[in-house]
Amino acid sequence: MTVSLLLYAVLILLTGAERLGELVISKRNAAWAFANGGREYGLSHFPYMVTLHTAFLVGCFAEAYFGHRPFIPWLGWPMLVIALGCQAGRFWIIAVLGRQWNTRVIVVPGLGRITGGPYRFVTHPNYYVVIIEGIALPLVHTSWITAIAFTVLNAILLFGFRIPTENRALRSLDEPAPGTPASGATAMDSPA
Repeated sequence: MTVSLLLYAVLILLTGAERLGELVISKRNAAWAFANGGREYGLSHFPYMVTLHTAFLVGCFAEAYFGHRPFIPWLGWPMLVIALGCQAGRFWIIAVLGRQWNTRVIVVPGLGRITGGPYRFVTHPNYYVVIIEGIALPLVHTSWITAIAFTVLNAILLFGFRIPTENRALRSLDEPAPGTPASGATAMDSPA
């Protein structure tokens, strides 16, 4: 194994460790959200997202190792900078959302939408980060097949399921609570 491939393995392992840290934060935030009346959306697509993101990290290294992909400095260094920038963007998003950040789609009625930080500029900044990282991280060590496969599959999940689910969940924050006079519905009418 080359030094560059060994360092790439370390980068992938550190990225995986960061994702595990995200899951700890997510679990804590989910418990808080549910304790405060949070409602979850999109349960059916979540396992596919977990599988894809796990396969992404494995694929990055596996392709580089088994495909004998070289580290090409003019490509690898800029992609590393971009991948690290994506991590900074991810940390910013998590910090701005605070307890409302989650890997799952959970909204707490009454909290409203976050409009600060990157949300001043775009509605789903985390997905911009994921899309960019999905190209940059594999290309650090020229795992171009992983970059293409992840980008296509991620686009299907994001645009076909995740973003519409989040938009539906966010719209629910704008609706009157079930059982209030403005809603015209009772708690029995609310979707599960």
